[in-house]
Amino acid sequence: MTDQDLARGLLSDMIRVRRMEEKCAEMYSAAKIRGFLHLYVGEEAVAAGSLRALGPDDAVVATYRDHAHALLRGIPLTSIMAEMFGKQEGCSRGRGGSMHLFDASRRFYGGNAIVAGGLPLATGLAFADAQLKQNRVTACYFGEGAIAEGAFHESLNMAELWQLPVLYLCENNRYAMGTAINRELSQTDVTANAAAYRVPTASADGMDVLACHAATVAAVEHIRTEGGPFFLEFRTYRFRPHSMFDPELYREKTEVEHWRERDPIRLFTEKCLADGTLSADDVAAIEERAATEVDDAVAYAEAGTLESVEELTRDLMTPAEALS
Repeated sequence: MTDQDLARGLLSDMIRVRRMEEKCAEMYSAAKIRGFLHLYVGEEAVAAGSLRALGPDDAVVATYRDHAHALLRGIPLTSIMAEMFGKQEGCSRGRGGSMHLFDASRRFYGGNAIVAGGLPLATGLAFADAQLKQNRVTACYFGEGAIAEGAFHESLNMAELWQLPVLYLCENNRYAMGTAINRELSQTDVTANAAAYRVPTASADGMDVLACHAATVAAVEHIRTEGGPFFLEFRTYRFRPHSMFDPELYREKTEVEHWRERDPIRLFTEKCLADGTLSADDVAAIEERAATEVDDAVAYAEAGTLESVEELTRDLMTPAEALS
């Protein structure tokens, strides 16, 4: 792959995610999407850079902020948007919604609504691959808030003891819901928490898509050649509130604006135009394709169908059946 191909792919991935998330916010405001909605605006460089370092046989486990990972893992935006709308054409048949995107055929195992809930799952997937002697990596995404949970410590301890091929990817956006990192972790250097279990670690600028990509390529190569787990921190920032319900009273607007100056899409676009890697026509074409993809996805979701009551209750038991 040439530098131009990589740059075009990375920029396309980030723009697709940004336009999808902006449309989701619009559809939520129009009451087309209901329930919880956690957007990835500002963090696009992390998903775009890291997921391109994985192979199709590797597994991916994400958090409730999972739209970007699902899209860039290959789940069609039509299927994602239908899921957001609660339609049975969605990737989880409309039953999971925003936080529970899932596609086993692409080895994308969620979307997980529980903080740190994906860590044991990812560790178990890696254990299975190790037992089957599969040369696979399981990539597990989570926020820095998960480090305060017991599941983080149990998972990393087990992964290091058993030398499991799992890549722990910490999207450190400095706030666990509305709690600043210095108020949630006594050790704010998140790599130190992983290093305490003798897990190799690295840290990357999560607003620089090339840095995210290079760091993940190196981490994946380490796991494939040296074995065992690896912990990679991305120092990033979400531009929008924690969720659509969040009044965002815990951080100053000036702080958000300061981070917006490091918008990963704008900075990478400017870099590519300045060094001639991409042209203005290239960027315009990427934007046009993303806009068309989003519009098609919304139309598909709008035309989708709700599950019948019979289908919704098909896998349920009555109390009497459960006790028999």
